Amino acid sequence: MKARRILLASLLAGAALATAAPAAFAQAKEQFFPLLSYRTGPYAPNGTPWANGKQDYLKMINARDGGINGVKLTWEECETGYATDRGVECYERLKSRPGMTLFDPQATGITFALTEKVANDKIPLITLGYGLSVAQDGMAFPWNFPLMGSYWTGADVLIQHIAKKENGNLKGKKIALVYHDSAFGKEPIPLLQERARMQGFDLSLIPVTAPGVEQKAAWLQVRQQRPDYVLLWGWGVMNSTALKEAQATGYPRDKMYGVWWAGAEPDVKDVGEGAKGYNALNLNSSGTQPKVIQDILKYVHDKGQGTGPKDEVGQVLYTRGVIIQALGVEAVRRAQERYGKGKVMTPTQIRWGLENLNLDDKKLAQLGLTGVIRPLSTSCSDHMGSTWVRVQTWDGKKWNVGNDWYQADESIIKPMVRSGAEKYLADKKLQRRAVGDCQS
Repeated sequence: MKARRILLASLLAGAALATAAPAAFAQAKEQFFPLLSYRTGPYAPNGTPWANGKQDYLKMINARDGGINGVKLTWEECETGYATDRGVECYERLKSRPGMTLFDPQATGITFALTEKVANDKIPLITLGYGLSVAQDGMAFPWNFPLMGSYWTGADVLIQHIAKKENGNLKGKKIALVYHDSAFGKEPIPLLQERARMQGFDLSLIPVTAPGVEQKAAWLQVRQQRPDYVLLWGWGVMNSTALKEAQATGYPRDKMYGVWWAGAEPDVKDVGEGAKGYNALNLNSSGTQPKVIQDILKYVHDKGQGTGPKDEVGQVLYTRGVIIQALGVEAVRRAQERYGKGKVMTPTQIRWGLENLNLDDKKLAQLGLTGVIRPLSTSCSDHMGSTWVRVQTWDGKKWNVGNDWYQADESIIKPMVRSGAEKYLADKKLQRRAVGDCQS
């Protein structure tokens, strides 16, 4: 009897495996994109269009192209609420999915927490325009990709722009940094301190407790110090609150300059005329004219498959989500060129794709990204690839983008990146990546 029970159990197990096999095989034929997002909490107005753009792009690639060379794309959202612990939970839950591609954590705090984890798990981490500035050094951070810019490059450009307005002389000027008191807000401080030392301006640091709905104490400091310029390093509700406090305090908005995460529609639409003159960095264009946006409207929203409302398509943060996902998809496509078209790529193969992106004007045109971003080219040692950025100004109803393109001063950035990367490696008792690893 016992032998019969064992035999029956073995047969049932075999049947279960046979039933599961087709499903497992199907999963292996799909490229999986985990989508960390925050649609709840104080950062939801900014996090939602970002998340919608990412998801709509994947839907468009499936609907228009049938995936990447026949490989269908799948995804799953995981709500973080912008909280680091929840972001780590999402990562741990999703990282072992078949067809895993890469992670975009959508938060600097989560990025800090995942940097060691992705190195151990060998999964790429895209942090477009945020994250660890020192991660530009791909020889020290093999799995981090701060594509298109970091907080050091953003801060450097802001100082360049302000210096240009002051005929190149910032000596004796007062510049205040009103910043989100978190890893995100503190990240530009070393670069600003270095620039202050070099150019002789007085830098004051004014933290704002997250999420930033209470800023009266911070703006009292601004009123007392009377800085010539205020740099706003905010996110979510902090940005509109800062602009309202500046208006109430009487601080001129045309003397305020925000990072690219403080320069989107949710930051200014509720302030309206009260934010007139406010400036912010522009990392990407917006609007519905680009072909990539037109294709999303045609293949996704016109079919009733849009993730969010149609009227947000093409907004600043929505478009940024599209760009992030487009770069991820192109990394898979690039990896397939080396490791096999029509195959599901592993995270290690996708890292190679991320390190060998070459998006020139011709390629950007093919992707429908002409005018949305500038050309971008990465390498094993350079995980950023581009630092092009402009400054935009709010006229009370819309953003007007300036004509001047800026790039961070590499003579300042590179030594700081190298020094910061060496310190990180020493603290973690790690070694720089072997040159041969770049050719693997």
